[in-house]
Amino acid sequence: MKMLLTHCLCLITLLSGLNQLVNSRHLPLDNCSINVHTQELRRYFSVVRSTVVSGDSEIEVKLLDKSLPKSIQDGQMCCFLRLVLRFYIERVFNNYASSQPQNQSCTSSLANAFVTIRKDIHKCHCTCTEETQRTIDSLHAEFIKLEISLAAQKAMGELDTVLDWMDELGQSTRK
Repeated sequence: MKMLLTHCLCLITLLSGLNQLVNSRHLPLDNCSINVHTQELRRYFSVVRSTVVSGDSEIEVKLLDKSLPKSIQDGQMCCFLRLVLRFYIERVFNNYASSQPQNQSCTSSLANAFVTIRKDIHKCHCTCTEETQRTIDSLHAEFIKLEISLAAQKAMGELDTVLDWMDELGQSTRK
């Protein structure tokens, strides 16, 4: 019964903004573009945000810098975003565990959404330079310095940075 209620709460949270879901964000990625429902992702994240942020005991460590995409070379945004999504799918979501069923459900929904976005990006056939790969490798290096569950908690708490990157990328086409 409790699990059913938490799934319903997550669903209600999402359906409350259904009209926003229709409006996907167009993300230009070098030689192609994809559509991402950033509002939907933010709704999922909003359900888990306070728990992951309050549970982050590694406050002196920062995995993601909000300005990181600005340092990415021209023609590498597709690769960069694909590798960031891969990091979250393979490292973060696989190692993040919440004792709250509501958070588990919404985290699973976020992971599934990231898998879908990554599949869409894969169709773009982007190639990566060594510099972009080194940028992502440094993210992995910071992640593995922490105990795995703490690292996953930290990365979950910084997920809003990834969502901000997607929003900024989508807004760049409107200027």
